[in-house]
Amino acid sequence: MKLPKLLLVVPCYNEQEMLPHTHQVLSAYLARLVAQLQVNDASKICFVNDGSRDRTWQLIEDICQKDDKVIGLKLSRNFGHQSAILAGLMHHIDAYDCFVTLDADLQDDTEAIEKMVEQHRAGAMVVYGVRDDRSSDTWFKRQTAESFYKLMNWMGVPVVFNHADFRLVDKRILQEFSSFRETNLFLRGVIPLVGFRSEKVFYKRLERQAGESKYPLGKMVLFAWNGITSFSTFPMRLVLYFGAFNFMISLSILAYIFVSYLFGKTVPGWTSTVVPMTFFSGSNMMAIGLIGEYIGKIYEEVKARPRYIIEEVLEQMTNNK
Repeated sequence: MKLPKLLLVVPCYNEQEMLPHTHQVLSAYLARLVAQLQVNDASKICFVNDGSRDRTWQLIEDICQKDDKVIGLKLSRNFGHQSAILAGLMHHIDAYDCFVTLDADLQDDTEAIEKMVEQHRAGAMVVYGVRDDRSSDTWFKRQTAESFYKLMNWMGVPVVFNHADFRLVDKRILQEFSSFRETNLFLRGVIPLVGFRSEKVFYKRLERQAGESKYPLGKMVLFAWNGITSFSTFPMRLVLYFGAFNFMISLSILAYIFVSYLFGKTVPGWTSTVVPMTFFSGSNMMAIGLIGEYIGKIYEEVKARPRYIIEEVLEQMTNNK
C-alpha cells in the first residue's frame, strides 16, 4: 500500500519563544511516523509566518537551512490565523496527499496525528481533532467555548462541537474547497460543507510551554462574530423578530394609554413620550447596525481581494518520492 505524503501546516505569529521547541517536537514525531511506515519519508513540516513582528521568520530561516524536512512560508503581512492556514494548504495542494493543521503552541496533542493518519488510510477524507476534556480550562473559558459551539449549531453553522483547527484533510478536500471563493474565511464551517467521509479523533488540550496566547478574549469574540455572520443569516432574521416584539410592546403601550384615558387617569409627562422614543430609536439603530454588518461583508466579498499574499518560500530541494 502506498504511504501518504503528509504535510504538517503550522501557522506562526510572534512565536519566537516557542518555535525552536515546536520544531524539535514535530521533527521527532514526523521521523517516528516515517520509521513506523505510517507516512512517506518525503513528508514535511511547513511553518507559515503570518506577519510576525518578532524574530519568528529569522528562526524559520535558520531551521530551513539546517533541516530539509522543513518549509518556510512568509506572508507579506499579517492576514490572520485562518488565512495563514489556508496559505500553507493551498500553496502545496498538488505536492502532498494529506495535510494536518495545528498551532505552533503545541497545545493540540501531536500524539493524535498518528490516529488521524490511521483514519485517513482507512478511508476518511477529513479527520477532526476534537477535545473531550476541558478540565484544564477556566470555568469562564469552558462555558463560553461550549456556548459558542451550541450557538453556532443553533444558527445553522455546520461546526463540529469542540473542534478548532486541528484536523487532517485529504488532497481531494482541498481541490473541492478551492471553488469556495469567499473572502471572509471560517474554516471550521467551510470544511464540513465540502462533505465526504469524516471521522473524529479525541484528545486533551495541553498547556502552552512558552510564549503567550495569541487569542485573548477580545479576538475570540471577534472570531466568533465573524464565523456567525459569514455563515448564517439568522441574526438578520432576529431583526425581524425584534421588530415584531417592539410592535407588540407599542400596541401594549397604546392599550394602556387608551384604558387610562377611559378611567380618567392620564397624567401629562415626558415619561410616556421619551421612554418609547428612546426604546424604539435604540432598537432601530441596533437593527441598522446589524444589517450594516452584512452589507459590509458583501462589500468585502465584491472587492475580491486576495486572502493572502506569499512574499517568500524557503525549501531545500530533495528527491521526493
